[in-house]
Amino acid sequence: MKRYLIIAAIAILAAAAAYLLYDNLHTKAEMQEIVEQMNFEKQQLENEYEELAIQYDGYQVGQLHNDSLVELLSEEKQRVQDLLEELRITKATNARRIAELKKELATVRAVMVQYVQQIDSLDRQNKRLTTENKEVKKQYEQVSEKATQLEQEKQKLTEVVSRASMMEVTNLQVTLLNNHDRKTNRASKTVKIQFAYTVLKNITTEPGIKTIYLRLRRPDGEIMTKSPDNLFRFENQDIEYSVRKEFEFTGEELMDILYWNVEEILQKGTYNADFFIDGNLAGSFPFKIEK
Repeated sequence: MKRYLIIAAIAILAAAAAYLLYDNLHTKAEMQEIVEQMNFEKQQLENEYEELAIQYDGYQVGQLHNDSLVELLSEEKQRVQDLLEELRITKATNARRIAELKKELATVRAVMVQYVQQIDSLDRQNKRLTTENKEVKKQYEQVSEKATQLEQEKQKLTEVVSRASMMEVTNLQVTLLNNHDRKTNRASKTVKIQFAYTVLKNITTEPGIKTIYLRLRRPDGEIMTKSPDNLFRFENQDIEYSVRKEFEFTGEELMDILYWNVEEILQKGTYNADFFIDGNLAGSFPFKIEK
């Protein structure tokens, strides 16, 4: 009987030992599973922080034109980096800090959403302003082009009017006169050269007292003048004249005469007579003295 009791006691102890061993193994397995789950969740949290950091990197602060937003974005970007570094060194078993970092992630993500909305709003405004600027620039260029065109047309019209108002001398007749004011064909007998001409009708020219300048050029190219002080203005320079005369112009055709008193030996050859009125060349005529 006693032996049976001992065997029974041994069996009970063996069963108890087996149960404790089984329970211990089961507990370790559960703990291992919990740790693995915590490591997995930590890794997931790290991945989410890294993705958020990448999103912040996607907004280059140098491309933004809002100083306040640039500063806030830079601060929040650094905050994400700091939290990520802390998460990496935090043990997975530190459940309380992991939970806090998870809440921090939700906060910075909400801030990120706000910044994205602001950035998108600024981007839309910039695009709208860019479009408006292009339109304004286009309109300015059109107005500028139109103004240039009008100025060119005005200039052309001014040139046309200016040309139209230029007086013109025509029908020049050159006569050599002797000392009896009679016509001669010999240079040696000539004491006076008569220049009979016609100033054409021009209703666009302002009427009034005008001055006509006759400029005689000898065959050798020299200008015939009585004094080196006999000068008038033509094309922004002072040039010599031979004879000048004032006359009243009413706009109607006018016939008149100028004389050159010969005090030199006349060269044989082709001379040139140029007439100037109001600072413009009114007519140019070659003539010959042959004898």
